[in-house]
Amino acid sequence: MVYSLAASTLTLAAPVGCDTSSAEGVESTAAEAHGPSRVLVTGADEEMLVLEVTAANKVVLRLPRLEVGQGITTAVAMMIAEELDARLVDVDIPLAEARTKGNQYTGGSSSVRSLYGPARALAATARARLVTAAARRWHLPARSLRTRDTMVVAPDGRTATFGSLTAAAARIHRPDVSSRPKPASKHRVIGRPTGRIDARDIVTGRAKYAGDLEVAGAKPTVVARPPTLGGRLVSVDDRAARAMPGVHAVVKVAGGVAVVAESFHHAFKARDALRITWRPGPLASLSDAAIRSRLRAAVPSVGAPPRGSAQVEGEFEFAFVSHAPMEVLTAVADVRADRAEIWFSSQTPMDARESIASAIGLPKSKVRVHVVRGGGSFGRRLNHDAAIEAALISKAARRPVKLMWSRGDDIRHGRMRGASHHRIRASHAWGRVVAFSHAMASVSESYEGQGLAAQGGVAVRGGVTTVAAGPLPSDSGLYNFGRVSGSSGSVELAMPLGAWRSVDSGTMRTAEEIVVDEVAAELGKDPVAFRRGTLRNKAVKAVLDKVAAAGNWGRPLPSGQAQGVAVHEEYGSCVACLVEIDATDPKNPRVTKVVMAADVGTAVNPRGLEAQLMGTAVDGISTVLRAGLHIDRGAVREGSFADFRYARQQHSPLRFEAHIMPSRREPGGAGELGVPAAAGAVANAYARATRTRPRRFPINF
Repeated sequence: MVYSLAASTLTLAAPVGCDTSSAEGVESTAAEAHGPSRVLVTGADEEMLVLEVTAANKVVLRLPRLEVGQGITTAVAMMIAEELDARLVDVDIPLAEARTKGNQYTGGSSSVRSLYGPARALAATARARLVTAAARRWHLPARSLRTRDTMVVAPDGRTATFGSLTAAAARIHRPDVSSRPKPASKHRVIGRPTGRIDARDIVTGRAKYAGDLEVAGAKPTVVARPPTLGGRLVSVDDRAARAMPGVHAVVKVAGGVAVVAESFHHAFKARDALRITWRPGPLASLSDAAIRSRLRAAVPSVGAPPRGSAQVEGEFEFAFVSHAPMEVLTAVADVRADRAEIWFSSQTPMDARESIASAIGLPKSKVRVHVVRGGGSFGRRLNHDAAIEAALISKAARRPVKLMWSRGDDIRHGRMRGASHHRIRASHAWGRVVAFSHAMASVSESYEGQGLAAQGGVAVRGGVTTVAAGPLPSDSGLYNFGRVSGSSGSVELAMPLGAWRSVDSGTMRTAEEIVVDEVAAELGKDPVAFRRGTLRNKAVKAVLDKVAAAGNWGRPLPSGQAQGVAVHEEYGSCVACLVEIDATDPKNPRVTKVVMAADVGTAVNPRGLEAQLMGTAVDGISTVLRAGLHIDRGAVREGSFADFRYARQQHSPLRFEAHIMPSRREPGGAGELGVPAAAGAVANAYARATRTRPRRFPINF
């Protein structure tokens, strides 16, 4: 299942496909360091992990995923340390460059799930070869040796570090001991709460982000952008800007006018000195009210209810939301006539490489993409618009550039979660739900003339397209609700949209969990008891029971305060959330307590999972209560954290608990799992505290 690279150190790689002719796509730096690679064993592992044991006794795994604060490097280091019996401090997880083959996609809560088997298998193979090398050196049976602390130990107490064995191990292809990964019963690292391996570097500033890179000749660069979405440059007078100190170049690009300068201070000052005439974008006559109206009209009918049933119905609106990662988008680009080199934080580096190559007119083999850690993403770095723009500016300016999108740039012109409208009807008879229908419409993308409008069959009027109904992305199969149905419509807008953490589920499940609470009230049942009686999955019932017990569900609270609960199942995992809220002042509610329980199968790092759940709780608090984007005459009104009101410390729960359910099955997804449950629980708690039925989110918008 692995490649063994001809090298002076033990270097293993899991390949793509079964091509025995070459190791194309295996991390280029490994081949460069050790000479041409030679395929000895092949398999069908698309992860293409590369593991090296160095003479300095370091275990290095080149990771084809992006670290954006979710802790994937720590989780993978734990997998490697587990199977090698290495010290965690001896495991290094650099990020792989963009490759030609394999899977380098970071998203869909898939990283731990997809890497768990391949990473452990690779490390187990390395361990078997290291043990065999030691056994042959000492003339001892390999089965008599054991491993610990990044070394092999003999029965008589002799030790040899992995680094001292690596050259010999590189020549071994049929180890004398099993190379199978350990059973879960023998795990000593996986499943133990562990601090992040990069925590000290992050807090001391040693961790490098794109903005920290010192690439020879790369000068700070910013772009003047139009006041409306999709606005176009008509003319620019750049004489004053060019005359300012520190300015190296002013170039026109598709999104506006770029200024390259000696510092970002100089660049921003010169950008503000540009005198630009803009043509309004295609949505210049459109604002929130019109968008909401079009979405409502695009929601398909939910059909006729079953005869003899009573109905609980609701319509729900969700606003646009910015990703707003704490680290703003930054990309360094050095584009020459015959080659290009780009440094940035990318969740899709292989796609980015192709897009950049196409944009600048070079073969992708001449474009090198260095993947740099990111300071948050929530889906934003799935798109690589900033990197493409940096490459185009570098090409036009004929020099390396370090492009930064300001906070205002990204909120007003970057990707965002599309607004949506939901219509839900639960039909009940004889004390139970007999039918459940969920129809919705969302804003989808027709940015720069692309999207569904280019495929035919739809009519575009004034930059807006209404698309015919189709199946719902997911339905409410979570509950035994009889006949479950769903459909979706779409309104296309010429605006930049992107996958936002939890994508469809973040709004769909939130709306459904509100209706579940309202059905329970209609039937005179407790919300937790009603869910327990209708949930299909025992694991979901278990996490619900856990939060109900740990959160003391049903305890008396003062007037204006209440509890709320919600559940969610996705990615092979499930979660429940209990929230307590103080909405004595409905305009300034405060979530005071959050209790979450999750079953994700094997939790590689429970501490990292707790941090992920805490983050999703803050996301739910933000998007339900406060944070959204307004569209005013084709422009995004918000431009910073001053008016894009994401939850801050003062809005965070005073108490937070995360309970990780024990399991020995393989990992499920976790990064996005908690958002729908947290959002639904916050909405339900607010409704009970205020005795209202919230329908538009965020509530205080």
